[in-house]
Amino acid sequence: MRVNPFYLSNLVESLNDSQARQQQLSSQLSSGVWITSLGEDPVSAGQNVMLLDQIQRDDSFTTSANMVTGELQVADSALGSVVSQLTQAISLATSANNGTMSATNVKSVSSQIAGILTEVQSLANTSYQGRYIFAGGQTGVMPFSTSGGVTSYSGDSNVNYLELPNGQRIQLNVPGDQIFLGGGADSVFGALNALVNDYASGTVNTAQAIADTAALNQALNFVSQQRVLIDNPITQLAAAADAVTNEKTQLITAQTNLIQADLPAIATQLSQAQAQQSALISVIAQLQSPSNNLFSKM
Repeated sequence: MRVNPFYLSNLVESLNDSQARQQQLSSQLSSGVWITSLGEDPVSAGQNVMLLDQIQRDDSFTTSANMVTGELQVADSALGSVVSQLTQAISLATSANNGTMSATNVKSVSSQIAGILTEVQSLANTSYQGRYIFAGGQTGVMPFSTSGGVTSYSGDSNVNYLELPNGQRIQLNVPGDQIFLGGGADSVFGALNALVNDYASGTVNTAQAIADTAALNQALNFVSQQRVLIDNPITQLAAAADAVTNEKTQLITAQTNLIQADLPAIATQLSQAQAQQSALISVIAQLQSPSNNLFSKM
């Protein structure tokens, strides 16, 4: 009869394996996932890492899209208010140009348009989360100031873009000089400053005032055109955000299907492992008893 001299150590090793198996099953049961380490299934674990990475990229894009969408919406609202202010200024100028106003009323028009100029400048200096949205790339610098009847720009002409998950780039801003100073004399601030000066004395040079009113009307049309450059990205971002949200939902479903544990099956395996452990402990205890020593029976 041949006897394995290592039978007891083999039983202890089996007991250790059983305990490790129980810990693994308990972890799977409590977490609800069956991949708790790379060694269990390297291929599935690698696929899970790739899915998580894409989910994180989608989350990052969603965060960025929400931030820039908020900024674009603020810019769109500001330009909408600018359009309203310019429309009011054109109405005031048209009334002053008909030649029926008294000098006092003409001066009042000058003051009202000066107030509109101040309001438009404030809108052109709109900030969002501490960033001036019409300053181009110089978002930390207030872009517009007026002195001596001339409005100057302290920003730059940089245009910012955001790359969508599909690789498409969308424009995120329109520099303020393009919106408010584009067109020279026909620019927003050029025309407003000219009209303030036209009516300041109370005496109207009708031909000049009509020309400056026409210039302001041109500037108004130009602002409306530039506003489209902000409205379009808002629509594009909304569509991209919806697509990313749908993709993330699909990725989470794929990840769940990949790593989700079969809880009833694991519970059964855990019960079997516990029974095996109890049996091994019982056998080891009996073999360690002097009365049951295997060699004493030979």
